[in-house]
Amino acid sequence: MRRGLSTRAAVTVIVALSTWAAGAGLVAPDARAQQGTTITEIRVVGTKRIDPLTVNSYVQIQPGDTYDAARIDASLKSLFNTGLFADVTLRREGSVLIIQVVENPIINRIAFEGNRRLVDEILDAEVSLRPRVVYTRTKVQNDVKRLLDIYRRSGRFGATVEPKVIQLADNRVDLVFEINEGPSTGIRAINFIGNRQFSDRTLRDTIQTDESAFWRFLTSDDTYDPDRLSFDRELLRRFYLSEGYADFRVVSAIAELTEDQENFVITFTLEEGPEYTFGKVGVTSRMRDVETAELESLIVGVEGDQYNADKVEETVQALTDSLGARGFAFVDVRPRVKRDRESRTLDVSYEISEGPRVFVERIDITGNVRTLDKVIRREFTIAEGDAFNTARLRATRQRLNNLGFFSRVDITNDPGEAADRTVINVAVEEKSTGELSIGAGISSTSGPLGDISIRERNLLGRGQDLRLSLSLGAEQQRVDLSFTEPYFLGRDLAAGFDAFLRTIDLTDESSFEEDEKGFALRMGYRLEPNLRHTVRYSLSQQSVQDVAVTASEVVKAQAGSHITSSISNEFFLDRLNRRFNPTDGYFASYNVEVAGFGGSDKFIRNVVRSGVYTPLFKTSVIASLTGEVGHVATFDGDQVRLTNRFYLGGGSLRGFESAGVGPRDITTGDAIGGHQFYAGTAELTFPLGLPEEFDISGSVFSDFGSAWGIDDPFPNLADDTTPRASLGIGLGWVSPFGPLRVDFASAVLKENYDKTQTFSFNFGTRF
Repeated sequence: MRRGLSTRAAVTVIVALSTWAAGAGLVAPDARAQQGTTITEIRVVGTKRIDPLTVNSYVQIQPGDTYDAARIDASLKSLFNTGLFADVTLRREGSVLIIQVVENPIINRIAFEGNRRLVDEILDAEVSLRPRVVYTRTKVQNDVKRLLDIYRRSGRFGATVEPKVIQLADNRVDLVFEINEGPSTGIRAINFIGNRQFSDRTLRDTIQTDESAFWRFLTSDDTYDPDRLSFDRELLRRFYLSEGYADFRVVSAIAELTEDQENFVITFTLEEGPEYTFGKVGVTSRMRDVETAELESLIVGVEGDQYNADKVEETVQALTDSLGARGFAFVDVRPRVKRDRESRTLDVSYEISEGPRVFVERIDITGNVRTLDKVIRREFTIAEGDAFNTARLRATRQRLNNLGFFSRVDITNDPGEAADRTVINVAVEEKSTGELSIGAGISSTSGPLGDISIRERNLLGRGQDLRLSLSLGAEQQRVDLSFTEPYFLGRDLAAGFDAFLRTIDLTDESSFEEDEKGFALRMGYRLEPNLRHTVRYSLSQQSVQDVAVTASEVVKAQAGSHITSSISNEFFLDRLNRRFNPTDGYFASYNVEVAGFGGSDKFIRNVVRSGVYTPLFKTSVIASLTGEVGHVATFDGDQVRLTNRFYLGGGSLRGFESAGVGPRDITTGDAIGGHQFYAGTAELTFPLGLPEEFDISGSVFSDFGSAWGIDDPFPNLADDTTPRASLGIGLGWVSPFGPLRVDFASAVLKENYDKTQTFSFNFGTRF
């Protein structure tokens, strides 16, 4: 390879000097004579597998042409640029032009040695060389760079890759990449400079990169990745803009290697600027027949509210959709922001103008190896033939990311065949959607618990969700099978079914065991971006069995099996910033279930739940208030079944045992459940000052509630509506093996027949 490159360079220099010398009159007369010699034959020497005619096709001199040094030089470059040859020499013997070539070898096999962290399949996907492809040194060096890049992305900056070539017969070679992976380069510390309004902990929770810790062995977020660091800058910018800091910028993000060369220290230098509120907010239009007054109701964020860039984007999307629904296909909604630094307000005017009349010619999708095209296309809010709209394109990107099928989604557009046409290009990178989870835990109410779940969120690339789970515990056993088709009948309807079998041991609480088996059909759709409606039909057989001899007469009277055929409607509004451990936002739900469409049970059951979370004084202290109320009643004159009543205590009312509050048989102590209930929690969650990597928080709380209402004609039954309440403290740890929660609560309002419990805990259970 070195000889070939040096020969080429030498020939180029010689030809160039010869040309210059000839022009300057410095060459000998015989050299000048060569310039005018006519080539009568071209002879190719050294080819083994390449046809000489192929070599001739790259030469710019043919028999009958006059020998020309410039064309010889161009031919030499052309032959080298093919990548087929390790060495090329052109010389003239009389009127014959001789082309001497040394072919590059063919790769027989590619192997990787020394790699433990990254398997061969991952590395093989990164290199461009393949067996039966021509070997070139340039391609090998490019592949070495790619391999080093993938190791650096996985946090191993000390990795080295050395290519080794093993010569074989017939000009073939084996290519071996000898890899020394080196130690993992983690993140020793993440520091922030210039942040006054938000703590380091809050900002670390905002970015994706984490500080290294022994329990983060299942993630690579605690290794240094330059691309992830760039993404972290964008996450910080979005966070501050959503909190009203319109002047915020990341001055620098520097990663420095520690002295031992094993870890990085990342330092973000921030410039927060002042906090802004919304000033005057309105809509202006440059289009005819657009009344702005009726559009102002779509504005999210009014004067005096904290400025939030997310609300601005939400308003742009709402205005675009509304105008599109009214027939204005070519609209361009641009927020014009006027900053008043003295009053710290931002006047936002949403300017509506006519956009360019460009239509979508076609939508091209690449990168989806397993996922069907239709699964991606149905998430588009714009179709082929529609007017091109950037706001809808942004919404489409968000919808595709929300699927959870892809690790990367890039959407670009190129000019189409006509001036008013554009082509939308969608490039995706798929990720694994199969899940196998095994869990184990223990709680003070349910005892030991273990579960195993198999799930595929993109079944056969159709976007369907299939899940099978098995839970085994001391108090409860359950088997569930569920299937969901997210686009039933080609519409935005999530339809599916559930089949279930469960057994609950309520011997300690109510002296019986509950057994239930059945199935359910469900269908859900979005009424609004954050509001969902779900309809569910359920058919199940419930049994009150293994009734103790000493059980309450209420329990004995209801022993046996009954059939429940019911239809339920649920409306769920979700504006939380995240599902697990939310720190901001609110949620609300209403569920009504009506039974009596066949079966032996006839009742109506209503449950309302709601909650709000907010950070206090822009710190890590989170205040929350959650609550729920419920009511169940029959409409056939019969008693409400024990399995359909409300029981309060345990996780729903700390400080009391499971089913420790509500109607009870005084003689036997059995809980018999109530027809009505309410429960609520007021809680403050705060950091304990421990290293943030441990993710341990404390809390103080007060739980309150009551359950009452019975229709059983038996004596010695206690039932009252007096409120119960408890005060307590808690400790939570999001461990690598599951969430751990420990609570100490004392009942401060109770009745003498209630069953209390001071200590409760949950570890590893799934919620």
